Amino acid sequence: MSEQRKPYDKPLPSHEGLHGAFYAWCRDRELRFQRCSGCGRFRHVPREICAHCSSIEWEWVRSSGRGTIYTWTEVARALHPAFADATPYAPVVVEMEEGVRMLSRVIDCAPDELAIGMPVEVEFVPVSDDVTLPFFRCAQG
Repeated sequence: MSEQRKPYDKPLPSHEGLHGAFYAWCRDRELRFQRCSGCGRFRHVPREICAHCSSIEWEWVRSSGRGTIYTWTEVARALHPAFADATPYAPVVVEMEEGVRMLSRVIDCAPDELAIGMPVEVEFVPVSDDVTLPFFRCAQG
């Protein structure tokens, strides 16, 4: 029996280029970031050239999936109609163990319970047949 899920009515990420590759890993329930083969630095969002050493050599490396909340904001009035019923919500910037920061959402924590430095871990949420998004949960322990 297949699981019934409410249709996801929000904008979806592009399936093209390096962004498409990032979300293909997410669909496989793996959070991966690019790591420069020249200087060893991780980067996100995906791009062809390293901003630190200008190398064009890189690889996709699996993330631990763990990080901490770097900052957040509470959205009380949606700027896009698809998010109107979701307010209030809190977009967070998560600083990953690998050093990159990514924008997402903590799905098991109300905006007024968030704290800078709060440990979180990735949680993959399928929102369509083709797209799985990386959200976060409060880390245990």
